[in-house]
Amino acid sequence: MNINTISPKQLHNLFEAGNAIELIDVRTPVEYREVHVPFAMNVSLHELDAGKVAASRKTAAEPLYVICRSGSRGNQACEKLLAAGCNVVNVEGGTQAWDQAGLPVVRGKKTISLERQVRIAAGCLVLVGSALALLDIRFVGLAAFVGAGLVFAGVTDTCGMGMMLARMPWNRVTKESSANGAACAHSN
Repeated sequence: MNINTISPKQLHNLFEAGNAIELIDVRTPVEYREVHVPFAMNVSLHELDAGKVAASRKTAAEPLYVICRSGSRGNQACEKLLAAGCNVVNVEGGTQAWDQAGLPVVRGKKTISLERQVRIAAGCLVLVGSALALLDIRFVGLAAFVGAGLVFAGVTDTCGMGMMLARMPWNRVTKESSANGAACAHSN
């Protein structure tokens, strides 16, 4: 499936020229709260209902722009939205590229990224499984299971551990903290 892309600078120029831009950010609410494009709306990938998004669009012919952290989840969202009949464009390099280009962002409460949480959890499970395997060899299966999960995540670009961690209480955003993040000042 060939997905159209746009650079952060090109999208910013379209917005600055007064074009009506519909941009969804498919990162988790916690990631969105930390830093996001001022005119982006948060619809996390694991909650994205492509059919509902397609049906609710006022101007179906106009492109729906998608952004994530670095482009990968945005690409997954674009595939779902394309299948639902949307005209979609993925923002190259995601929010990281937008921020690195010096374009305006909204900054809120800083958190440990989901990617780092996955590395910490996987590392702990492998370490514990390896240590316990010294007592009982059957525990080596824990380390092997985590290793297989990481290989699967790398090959499919889908991380089960990341999806589980995204649903944890510390990765949830209440309406109150979400409003506080949205009220933060714009910065370059």
